[in-house]
Amino acid sequence: MTAAPPLQYLHGFPRLGEILLKHTSLTQEQLEKALELQGKEGGVLGEILVKKNFILPHEIMKALCVQLDLPFVDDLKPNEIDPALVAGLSINYAKTKEIVPVARRVRADGSEYLEVAVADPFNKTAVEDLQVLTGIPVEIVVSTPNRIQDAINRVYERSTANLVGEIGGEFDETMDLEGPIDILEATEDDAPVIKFVNSLLFRAVKEKASDIHIEPFEKEFVVRFRVDGVLNDIIRQPKRAHAAISSRIKVLGQLDIAEKRMPQDGRIKIKVAGKDIDIRLSTVPTIHGERVVMRILEQTGRVLELEQLGFTSRSRVELNKLIFRKYGILLVTGPTGSGKSTTLSSFLVKLNSPERNILTVEDPIEYQIAGIGQVQVNPKIELTFARALRSFLRQDPDIIMVGEIRDRETAEIAINASLTGHLVLSTIHTNDAASAPNRLIDMGVEPFLVASSLIGIVAQRLIRKVCKACREPYDPPEFDLLELGMKKIPDGVQIYKAKGCPACSNSGYAGRTVTHELMVLNDDIRSMIVRQTDAGTIKQAALKQGMIPLRNDVIQKVLEGNTTVEELMRATHAD
Repeated sequence: MTAAPPLQYLHGFPRLGEILLKHTSLTQEQLEKALELQGKEGGVLGEILVKKNFILPHEIMKALCVQLDLPFVDDLKPNEIDPALVAGLSINYAKTKEIVPVARRVRADGSEYLEVAVADPFNKTAVEDLQVLTGIPVEIVVSTPNRIQDAINRVYERSTANLVGEIGGEFDETMDLEGPIDILEATEDDAPVIKFVNSLLFRAVKEKASDIHIEPFEKEFVVRFRVDGVLNDIIRQPKRAHAAISSRIKVLGQLDIAEKRMPQDGRIKIKVAGKDIDIRLSTVPTIHGERVVMRILEQTGRVLELEQLGFTSRSRVELNKLIFRKYGILLVTGPTGSGKSTTLSSFLVKLNSPERNILTVEDPIEYQIAGIGQVQVNPKIELTFARALRSFLRQDPDIIMVGEIRDRETAEIAINASLTGHLVLSTIHTNDAASAPNRLIDMGVEPFLVASSLIGIVAQRLIRKVCKACREPYDPPEFDLLELGMKKIPDGVQIYKAKGCPACSNSGYAGRTVTHELMVLNDDIRSMIVRQTDAGTIKQAALKQGMIPLRNDVIQKVLEGNTTVEELMRATHAD
């Protein structure tokens, strides 16, 4: 909004200060201080009052309207504005000029005029342009910039052409979107874009998708869901609808809808059929528009036991020994989306008791656990993993969980904490357990510190479980036997292939389970780490010690009838 002239000196109008004293909480003493400052330094009285926090900006606007005898509208009621009023008016122009048509009205003499809301009553050019565009006289009302921008967003959403086939089904009324902004309150009468996004979120939750991808291309955009770790096309739509949909999602995530050149991250909180859903939102600019990815996490508050996650009885015994150690670092490794945070949370639930002080720093907090102090990383205020960890050491913790070790600083603080009597649980991105020590060394941590602090490393993946309602037994061909590393299937063992039925949405799979390898460090492996031995040699030493490699764990699940050879090939590779 352009700066207004010092209206308190306009001839024929009441002084601005007098109006503010009458219509706001401004005191005579505050007004005199501001006038004294204006006399010394110059400037506009209204700006001085706002800068000194004597009044709010919208109170200045109201006072200006009283001074100029203009109507001030605090609520524009955007849902009642006819979208036809913005036909031919560019949304970029409306947002830049902060101007939006409100209604066609009729005067007492029968003449018609267009009522237009503006943020700056002195911007005559925009008003004159609108009058030329519509061909009828224009009269202005004044509102705040935020109210006008919100009205523009809503009206232009409703003016968007109807989207074809709202992603396979009607919007379910059990979906209740809740959030910090009132635009989330959507009904069946709302804009097609709002209904489309609501239906998209509802269907993703219903189908238990972990991620929603909205990907623009030259002539269309594609919506894809990741279900049980596999991406599937859901719908393709004309490219013209993409901008409105991405803007709607950015509004839900409280992102800057005007910024389309830089990546942005946000969060959306919704409620579906009484269930709290947390969504991590990420946008990335591409040559054809913004690519939007939403990661869905159901806030059930229920953390699964290790047995329910898919860990073998042997590994559960070893892990229970490790997590009840008094000090050291236990790492969980794997790619993004491999269930590392869920595994760490299951450790914390086992450890959680009144006599232990447990602190976590996470990004984001995926499972809220009563009795544990959990801190959310916030880069905007420089609350990083490393900064939180330094503070934790002054909080007398017994156990610390770090969501991810990303850099040298975080790694060194975590290691120092483990060496001073704390158990540290964390994750790191490596392909297998044997690669984790060298990854820490590559970050710049001294090898002897890595060797002396690490007590165990879990490498894991998530694999799909074959649907037991439609799985088909079969005799594996030679190729499948080769993948299993066998010449024949053992007697009494039956393996299955996926078929597909309505119970599993014709995918052949239902749910996922953890497959893993657990490397417990001994003196031999520690000496190899100090010498910076390669990961392959460390792995061979771990195998001699009795570690079951990740691929063998999947093979065992195939032989037990829990998954398929197809999943074995998708999730792992032969050495």
